[in-house]
Amino acid sequence: MAQVFSAQEVFELLPQRRAESHKGSYGKLLIVAGSYRYRGAAALAVEGALRTGAGIVTLAAVEPVLQTVLPRLPECCCLPCSAALHGGIGAENLPALLEALKGCTALLIGPGLGLTDDTKQLVAALVSAAECPVVLDADGLNAAAALMKDLSPDETGAAPSLPRPAGGAPLVLTPHPGEMVRLSGLAPDEIAASRSTVAAGYARANNCVLVLKGHRTVTAAPDGRICKNTTGNPGLARGGSGDVLAGMIGGLLAQKLDAYDAAACAVWLHGAAADGAAQRMGQYGMLPHDIFYDLERLFAQNGR
Repeated sequence: MAQVFSAQEVFELLPQRRAESHKGSYGKLLIVAGSYRYRGAAALAVEGALRTGAGIVTLAAVEPVLQTVLPRLPECCCLPCSAALHGGIGAENLPALLEALKGCTALLIGPGLGLTDDTKQLVAALVSAAECPVVLDADGLNAAAALMKDLSPDETGAAPSLPRPAGGAPLVLTPHPGEMVRLSGLAPDEIAASRSTVAAGYARANNCVLVLKGHRTVTAAPDGRICKNTTGNPGLARGGSGDVLAGMIGGLLAQKLDAYDAAACAVWLHGAAADGAAQRMGQYGMLPHDIFYDLERLFAQNGR
C-alpha cells in the first residue's frame, strides 16, 4: 500500500541544523545543467538545492548560463565549461567535471542540458564515476534512455541497463510521463492507467528511486516502498517546476538523507510550497520561482 507523507513526517525526517556545524556539514552538490537555450533551468535547480539546505552547491555550466545564475545566486560556486556547437556543455569538459565530482555527496545531471551526443557522453561517464547518490532529470533522463536504446542486448538476451553510480550509490530518476515513456517503452495510456504499479515495477527492476511526476506524484523505492503525494496544484504545470524539484531532491541527498526519503520529502515540500503560492497569487499567476518564498515560510514555521 502506498504511503502518504504528512507535514509532521516530513519535518521529522529533516534534521535540525546543529549549532556546531559549518557549510561542509550539509553536503557538497555538483549540478551539471543548462545550455544557451535553457539558461533558467540551471538557475531554478541551483536555487532549489540551496533553499533546501545544501551546504555547497557547484554549478557546472557554459559561461552564458553562469552569467544568468550568478547575479541571482551569488552563493553558487562555478565550474565554467566550454560550449559545444549546440550551446550545451561539450564532452571535452569531462576531465574537469570528473575532478569536481571528487568529494561530492550528491550529483544532479540534466536540467536544460539539451539532448545531444555530448550530453550522452557526459551522463554515461559521470554517472558511472560517481561514488555518491545521483539524480537524473530532464535531458539527463533522455540521455540515459537514448544510451539504453543505442546498446544491444547482452549474450543472455537481457535488455541494456541504466548507467549506474559506482559502489552501489543510489540512483534517483525524476521523469514526467513523456520521459517515462522513453525510459520504460510503455505506451502513455499504460502509464496513466496504473501510475503506482508502473513506478513500483520500474524502481524494483532497475534498482532505483523513481519519482513519476504528475497529479499525485508517485515516489517508488527498489525495496517496495511507495509514496503517493497529496500536495501541489495545477499552478505547477509550467516549464521550470521540475527543475526546482530536481534541485530540492539533490539538496536533500547531499545532506545524506536516504534516497527515497529525500525524494518523497522534496516532492511534498515542492507541492506544499506551490499550494502556498497558489493561495497568494492564484494558479494562473504563480511561477515556479515564486514557490521559494512559500518554501522558506514552511521551513520557518516548522523550526527548520
